[in-house]
Amino acid sequence: MMLNIYHHDVRTTLTLEDDVIAKIRAEMRRSGRSFKETVNDLLRAALTARRDQKAVEPFVIKARPLGLKPGFDFDCVAQLLDEIEGPWDK
Repeated sequence: MMLNIYHHDVRTTLTLEDDVIAKIRAEMRRSGRSFKETVNDLLRAALTARRDQKAVEPFVIKARPLGLKPGFDFDCVAQLLDEIEGPWDK
């Protein structure tokens, strides 16, 4: 017979940036809870909020043909610039 034992407390080393630690310490002072309790509560709240966010539909551009204006040839750029800007713009 094999016993399955699960450990509920898992120790993990995290490297937190200074601004994050300052916010955690401020929350600890406000709530009166320990560092461990505060970090766990904040992580739970963030993960729950992220899961509850609705998926945002991607922005889609609906293309439509604009057609060519008469007299414009897009194959010759120099000619196109001459027609748009005029011959005096050189």
